[in-house]
Amino acid sequence: MLLYKNSRIVSHQFCNTLSKMENLCLVFLLIISFVFPVLGQGGLKTGFYSSSCPNAESIVKSTVQAEFNKDPTIAAGLLRLHFHDCFVQGCDGSVLISGSSAERNAVTNTGLRGFEVIDDAKSQLEASCPGVVSCADILALAARDAVDLVGGPSWGVPTGRRDGRNSSSSEAMNLPSPFDTVEVQRSKFADKGLDDHDLVTLVGAHTIGQTDCRFFSYRLYNFTKTGNADPSIDQQFLTQLKTICPKDGDGLKKVDLDKDSQLNFDVSFFKNVRNGNGILESDQRLLGDSSTKDVVDKYAGSIRGLLGLRFNYNFKQAMIKMSSIEVKSGTDGEIRKVCSRFNHYY
Repeated sequence: MLLYKNSRIVSHQFCNTLSKMENLCLVFLLIISFVFPVLGQGGLKTGFYSSSCPNAESIVKSTVQAEFNKDPTIAAGLLRLHFHDCFVQGCDGSVLISGSSAERNAVTNTGLRGFEVIDDAKSQLEASCPGVVSCADILALAARDAVDLVGGPSWGVPTGRRDGRNSSSSEAMNLPSPFDTVEVQRSKFADKGLDDHDLVTLVGAHTIGQTDCRFFSYRLYNFTKTGNADPSIDQQFLTQLKTICPKDGDGLKKVDLDKDSQLNFDVSFFKNVRNGNGILESDQRLLGDSSTKDVVDKYAGSIRGLLGLRFNYNFKQAMIKMSSIEVKSGTDGEIRKVCSRFNHYY
């Protein structure tokens, strides 16, 4: 533990002296990340189940792989599911609970998917190691495996989370929204211990997945309430979007969040934002704030972005940080038998 902490301190001190050589700094940090183990917050650690359930991670991975082979779009669904879980009461699997007043039924969780994948993995794990692996950990592992399957980075997931005993739709009303300004996004992320760099990096998950026309069509036809389009949208792209989402058309029609490669985890999303081709207003607004714009520009640039290496490295770090939000460990919470129900139902 001490060696790990000292290595991190030394690495960041090293980087501070290399402000004009940031690419070299990133390479150095990449090497450090491979040499030393990943430690999370709240008592989490990689390999938590190495003795108690040695096949835990392989079971989750094979389950995600099987579903991905049938439907590659599930990757974005699982990643979003983990994000929404962590932003409400921490990463405790509360979003998995079923029920009319449960978190998953909040309007802010409209369109969440992937529940059946988590349930499938849980049933297999209960057969192999009953009462050992939490649903919250399954979700964190599944998100990592989903990113890996679409060509993104993989990372050691610190595990040891326990499942929460509360799930309320009212608690989920302050999730980040596609209509949020940068200031509102910044505030919501800061409340979870995440900074501007984390914000932009995690929003980069929109390099995969889709949204509905209803969540952005107002940008195309009545952005200023006078019938005008959002001026930040590239004019050629605006024409394309109007064809896909005609006025008074089907608001549930799906649109790729990354117009160039929605099934590939890459930096084209940031290039789209830089060029006025962001779909959601909250994404495009990242270019209008100097702090978030700097991060977008770094990821979008071929040289500053090291051909995607910078984003891949930072995304791993941001995911580890996010997946440690307000975790329950030790004797807090429970290990559910079924992910959609609290244990007191048994």
